[in-house]
Amino acid sequence: MKPKVCILRADGTNCDVELFYAFEKAGGKCEYVNVNQLRDKSKSMQDYQILALPGGFAYGDDIASGKIWAVELISFFKEELLKFHKKGGLIIGICNGFQVLIRTGLLPFGNIGKMDATLAPNDSGHFECRWIRVKSEKSEQIFWMSVNHGEGKFFANKETIAAIEQSGLVIFRYIDNPNGSLNDIAGVTDPTGRVIGLMPHPEKFVDETQFANWRRDKISKPHGVNFFEEMIRKL
Repeated sequence: MKPKVCILRADGTNCDVELFYAFEKAGGKCEYVNVNQLRDKSKSMQDYQILALPGGFAYGDDIASGKIWAVELISFFKEELLKFHKKGGLIIGICNGFQVLIRTGLLPFGNIGKMDATLAPNDSGHFECRWIRVKSEKSEQIFWMSVNHGEGKFFANKETIAAIEQSGLVIFRYIDNPNGSLNDIAGVTDPTGRVIGLMPHPEKFVDETQFANWRRDKISKPHGVNFFEEMIRKL
């Protein structure tokens, strides 16, 4: 059976369609779920194997990027999130979804309710929207991905960065660092490997023609496909 994927929506998310398409292409069975459906219990995250938080500007990114959605998840779904994680479910947040997972404390150490890191405004002082390269820590494979963010700089104190590195929690590093992230960190996982977050958008490169230079650079397989197929294989 295809694993069921919950594409979680809130006011302001806008990369949900791309994320739905990417997971379906990789072999998942996706469903859009609004966070209000979880609140009124017409839907339950326990009915899914993957919980996916897409990019966008949840609740207008008022106060700070991802802050309000993170507070909502902690306030109303803390026990549900812990139960979902304990049963072996996968949680992924991309861009705004990554900001949310960092602010809930699920990343990088699984300390829900405690922020150990942040995603700060880009060093450039403006919104970055372009194609960049990242390298997988595990395979050293290089991926093209797009970035679309104003607050994407991964930042923490020296002790926390050292703990992240020593625990092997970095999964992607920038080759072309668009935001000044410390240690070129583009994506991290929690200690179990079942909560994943990254700022670049793998879901925006699952078809050949989505790549800006697809006519010039012949790529045998769109780089984002491998990412989502790997998630499906984890289940």
